[in-house]
Amino acid sequence: MSSAIVVGAGPNGLAAAVTLAQRGMDVTVLEASDTIGGGTRSSERLLPGLLHDDGAAVHPIGLASPFFRSLDLAAHGLEWAWSDIDLAHPLDGGRAGAMVASLDETVRLLGRDGGRWRALFGPLADSFDELAQEVLRPMVHVPRHLVPLARFGPAALLPATALGRIWRTDEAAALFAGNAAHGWHPLNRPTTSAFGLMFAAISHRYGWPVVKGGSARLTDALASVFTELGGCIETGHRVRSLTELPPADVVMLDLEPGAVADLAGDALPARVRKAYRRFRRAPAAFKVDFAVEGGLPWRDEYSSRAGTVHVCGSAAEVAAAEHDIARGRMPERPFVLVAQQYLADPQRSVGDVHPVYTYAHVPHGYTGDATERIIAQLERFAPGTRERIIGVHARTPRALADHNPNLVGGDIIGGANTPLQLLMRPRVSTDPYYTGIPGVYICSASTPPGAGVHGMCGHNAALSALRRTERAG
Repeated sequence: MSSAIVVGAGPNGLAAAVTLAQRGMDVTVLEASDTIGGGTRSSERLLPGLLHDDGAAVHPIGLASPFFRSLDLAAHGLEWAWSDIDLAHPLDGGRAGAMVASLDETVRLLGRDGGRWRALFGPLADSFDELAQEVLRPMVHVPRHLVPLARFGPAALLPATALGRIWRTDEAAALFAGNAAHGWHPLNRPTTSAFGLMFAAISHRYGWPVVKGGSARLTDALASVFTELGGCIETGHRVRSLTELPPADVVMLDLEPGAVADLAGDALPARVRKAYRRFRRAPAAFKVDFAVEGGLPWRDEYSSRAGTVHVCGSAAEVAAAEHDIARGRMPERPFVLVAQQYLADPQRSVGDVHPVYTYAHVPHGYTGDATERIIAQLERFAPGTRERIIGVHARTPRALADHNPNLVGGDIIGGANTPLQLLMRPRVSTDPYYTGIPGVYICSASTPPGAGVHGMCGHNAALSALRRTERAG
């Protein structure tokens, strides 16, 4: 039996560990924190019983993940739940765009733009499983599903502001721009349409679910699969150097590139070390959890039923806010993501007090306090919010990085989605997971396919390690 060590017990580290253990390896996971999960942890921060997600909150890619779908996670306690509306995007004047899992219903809600929405997203949703097998892996590979790629690729390469010109209504334009903003990159740059396409197509194939009982339950399910395979998890075990690790055939590092460079030191080939040090970071999140009595008093008819609400205003305002943060300027009206997981999972609430999850897109390493700007954006579309708030817990970019060191400068997506890093991350290589040190691999969200709780970074990295191990044997 070969042996493996995985450093880091986030979803990608656990996915790598499961993949290696499935192939008969003796695997140990070492986690510096006292709790596992990385970006998929949950806690009661404001009131006893009021459950907040510390990191990832809504999981559009989770249910669609080919790796997660290959595991019987339901047998290990994982349950998904959906709200009536996947996404709402309020506009001034009490209007809002709404996206639901049903393509037909979304088309109806979008009126004049319904036909265009169907034409763009219907084929992508129909072939999403095949498309996911192509885009949730390194870009350098021999494709097996050419037709879905041909539908997706040309439009995905466009700036979101360019593709967004097809919409005739403010509602559809805002929905698309808000989805594209999940790339955390200026919307007038190439490839930003890819995020708008993916997040809408996923909705019409799988919806945007949350995890019943909090995102930590997903961590628990992965850990249960792993330990059932004979794996071992050690918490409170911080690794400061590769030289501290016992001998192993494979070492997987669920760490951001700079941390890998620190850990490996001179063992890294110079070209790899240079690439890891120059890896570009994304803008940051400023996260605020609220305890809200009675929920947010949204003005429009859809936001009060939506699991996720994009709060910024028009498509032009979204583009302007993303442009500002990429240049280090804090917008007066930032893009704010609001998650109301309790709508799908009422057990997260305490009576009529509900947990409301928010974060604003802010410049990388932002040192100010964005709490009031977030509340101001909520008040703009849900007047009376301030009077309903009975508890606030804010996390600055620095605090996010203290909680999870992979979130350097508050970057929660594992690195900037520049066109080059979107295609080749964390460095230009035919095998982006291999560090250049025999037997050592990086498997964090800074590797393909990037951010999101899907486990594919860890799974892909483990497959790379297995291929190299088999060739060496």
